[in-house]
Amino acid sequence: MIISELPPGTRPQTRHFPCRNRLVSGLALGVVVIEAAERSGSLITARFALEQGREVFAVPDSPMDSHCRGLNRLIRQGATLIQNADEVLEVVGPMLPQPALWEGSAEGRQGYAAPSADPVDSGAEQQRLTALLGVTPVGVDDLIRLSELTPALVITILLELELAGRIDRHAGNRVPIS
Repeated sequence: MIISELPPGTRPQTRHFPCRNRLVSGLALGVVVIEAAERSGSLITARFALEQGREVFAVPDSPMDSHCRGLNRLIRQGATLIQNADEVLEVVGPMLPQPALWEGSAEGRQGYAAPSADPVDSGAEQQRLTALLGVTPVGVDDLIRLSELTPALVITILLELELAGRIDRHAGNRVPIS
């Protein structure tokens, strides 16, 4: 699906980023800010998220780093301080819609048990995914296909690895190992 306020074929321009960021924050339950200078797109996205009633999370960093001044101000203003993906899931997990069950199904008659709050049952899934990573960046879609894990699980594992400083995101939604 493509969502945009601009017509197809419009070339990316800096002035279009705030519109894109507003759409991104509007589609999300929350926004995680990892780095934000005093005047940054990350802060614009966080502001939109707050205006839209979304959660705003911040990963703490050095107060001496100029790339984190905006982030640290965001924390002072009340963003939820987090250190890993589990802390995000604690907040947004209850907001996730529960799957609808067909009334005639056996599961529907017996009731629905909510999935575990921790989607990673063991380190085996993380090991399977990290075995596919290397120096050359790999697309997240390729990782999902090659690992045969669910998209939600792959994204959760990648977020945990990124928060731990083990991977960096590259353009085109690609990740190498750090």
